[in-house]
Amino acid sequence: MLAPVPGGIGRYTEELTRELISTAPRGCEVEAIISAHPHDKDEELRQRLPGLADIHRLPLGRRELSRAWQYGIGIPPVGGMVHAPSLFAPLRQHDIREGDQIAVTIHDAVPWTHPETLTTHGAKWHRAMAKRARKYADAIVVPTHAVAQQLTEVLDIGSRIRVIGGAVGSGLVLPDDAEERARALNLPSEYVLSVGTLEPRKGVLPLITAFGGAGAPEIPLLLVGPAGWGDLDVASVRAEQGLDETRVRCLGVLDDADLAVVLDRATVFVYPSLAEGFGLPLLEAMHFGVPVVHSDDPALLEVASEAGVAVERAVAKDYPERLAQAIGDLLADDDLRERLAVAGRDRSRAFSWRDSAERVWALHADL
Repeated sequence: MLAPVPGGIGRYTEELTRELISTAPRGCEVEAIISAHPHDKDEELRQRLPGLADIHRLPLGRRELSRAWQYGIGIPPVGGMVHAPSLFAPLRQHDIREGDQIAVTIHDAVPWTHPETLTTHGAKWHRAMAKRARKYADAIVVPTHAVAQQLTEVLDIGSRIRVIGGAVGSGLVLPDDAEERARALNLPSEYVLSVGTLEPRKGVLPLITAFGGAGAPEIPLLLVGPAGWGDLDVASVRAEQGLDETRVRCLGVLDDADLAVVLDRATVFVYPSLAEGFGLPLLEAMHFGVPVVHSDDPALLEVASEAGVAVERAVAKDYPERLAQAIGDLLADDDLRERLAVAGRDRSRAFSWRDSAERVWALHADL
């Protein structure tokens, strides 16, 4: 079940599908079920995912399907082993004894733990689809044990939950023209980097505030990622803190090659998210040996596994100051940065998309 969307879930979907194709057991093929889109997109999809056996296009677009499936309307009679890399899934009653099965993925428990950080519609849709998953899914995949624990407290899903994480993408490789790309991006010699959607849940506001207060880091902050919801205007927040573009700069959305360059040259990486399910950007920074500061969200603590500096986020008014202190301490300690760089590289190697894909195949075999 493919639902190409921007951001983390889109990257997760593409990387997992690519490895599902390459690890398919004898006699198994990977076919894509997608929402309606222009026919010329099929060839683009086949180029991005070579080895895809077939593409099944549904008659409705993603938005229409999302509304319909939330209420159990217009669900096609999809058979076989269906694996949905999100909650966007054709959940219905089926007979697993005839070989039909469906697994869905819930990436985080944010709609229950931090609903205020989502749009009202987004939180409602995720909770509704999770209830359908509880009723009809044969397995529910989550990225961390932290999310598994959080979901078991709000959903009665018993032993159907499986933990299968993500990994650094295969395309995130330092390019041969790294120097030219760094110049084109006008990267400073030292900088603090944060990657993620620019929205309230990602902790962008307290991070920018940290650069405007007493004890703020002396080197600039670079932000990478698409604009999100919540009317988070970085320029306005920056101005409120008395900062200009030399102190806090947005680079927008970058391709993998540019992102690799920006990650590789960062002095410190900060992931201040208020609520997460996995935190792939944190793992990507560790992959490049960048020392990491992150919030004490349970999923991030699990993924980082003491290879980063955790910052308490419980008291909102103190969070910016705590972030500034942690970043400043790390910038002042060369030995600590080196230790975290080594530990981070080691930690990132514990995750691979091949392993994730093999676990998915094993999950469906068990069903």
